[in-house]
Amino acid sequence: GAEGSTLMSYFSKHQIQALKPKITFSTLRDLQCPVLQSNNLQGKPEESCSTEELFEWLGAVLNQVSLDNKSSSFLSTYCCPEPNTVVEKAFLCTITGFMIPEKIIQLLEQLCCYFGEPKLAYWLTLTVHGFADSPVSWRESEHGFHKGGENLYNFVIFRNLDYWLQMAVGAHDDCPP
Repeated sequence: GAEGSTLMSYFSKHQIQALKPKITFSTLRDLQCPVLQSNNLQGKPEESCSTEELFEWLGAVLNQVSLDNKSSSFLSTYCCPEPNTVVEKAFLCTITGFMIPEKIIQLLEQLCCYFGEPKLAYWLTLTVHGFADSPVSWRESEHGFHKGGENLYNFVIFRNLDYWLQMAVGAHDDCPP
């Protein structure tokens, strides 16, 4: 009786805290960004970058890797793909926690409102990571952790509301539907 109710109150209190997402905002100044064209996934020399180049660049930005290709850097000599443009201010918002699909759709819709006046952004991205050690990823197959536990998808949304959807999954996992 009493022990059960104590456990219930303990779990309800701690689960609420565990499920509350943590939100962090940061502003990236003078950020080198790849030039993208929504209708050109492969990219074109001197015109636009490919989806693969964007994906690699995004990984560097999200992990706060320097993009200036300094030979003295022990961490990375990565540089932004060509062609690129310098953006005076870019906003990075990270939400950590358990998110249901409906909330992700809501976030996408809110992000698209950003293309209203004033039209400052040409494109924006939303990346959703599954936990690396999640028991399942896509479909109903077990998620193979193996090396990196890759389990993510990324939306790139353009001002004209065209979008790209990129998916990454471990080599031993089922491909996304």
